[in-house]
Amino acid sequence: MNLTDTSALVTGASSGIGRSIALALAQAGADVLVHCRQSVEEGQKVVDCIRSYGQKSAILTGDLRNPEACQLLLEQAWDLTDGINVWVNNAGSDILTGSGAALPFEEKLNTLLEVDLTATMLLSRAVGQRMKQHQGGVILNMGWDQAETGFEGDSGQLFSASKAAVMAFSRSLALTLAPEVRVNCLAPGWIKTQWGEQASEVWQERAQSEAPLKRWGKPDDVAAAAVFLCSSEASFMTGQIVRVNGGAVR
Repeated sequence: MNLTDTSALVTGASSGIGRSIALALAQAGADVLVHCRQSVEEGQKVVDCIRSYGQKSAILTGDLRNPEACQLLLEQAWDLTDGINVWVNNAGSDILTGSGAALPFEEKLNTLLEVDLTATMLLSRAVGQRMKQHQGGVILNMGWDQAETGFEGDSGQLFSASKAAVMAFSRSLALTLAPEVRVNCLAPGWIKTQWGEQASEVWQERAQSEAPLKRWGKPDDVAAAAVFLCSSEASFMTGQIVRVNGGAVR
């Protein structure tokens, strides 16, 4: 999967799945812009790593809860390149760890809808129009495998609402932008990011037992799927929800 002569941008790329996707795209030959909200030091480490692969990179910051910041990110990305070929909407609100975990339900819902859904929609639509005018490109969004099956508790309700909307939007956008632009959506399952590292033994056992492959997924597993969907090898795939969940069927 060769992404030479590809310019990509990954939102929320300073850590976790976004970081792995940015690095994997660069290893496949793409120049990659790294977006983060405020983790500039960590974001710069990702930029430095991409440059060590011989690819071009730069860090862009912006709070995607603000529609004006979304528009500015788009304009900066195009200013720094000859045009973005691959755009990955990975950024999402953390309501499971840190201060976000203590927010009341309504505030968690608002922040998820602002970042995970609204920003994804605004950026995808604007990026898609530019790509369509330039006769090509790939947009990759981030869903959740259990949005389609349900998951108990407050977090299940919150993420199901926001991620199911992203998945449905991605299908419709794919129809709107075809045939010039492909739009797909990844739906990760139990992936060991920051929350997974801190999860109790009960959650550790559940994550491993629900996947036929009997292990947590890794950010690199999601990144490998992302590289494929962004490459020419997936040129006949659009409007698809691709589960990366160890084969879990609920």
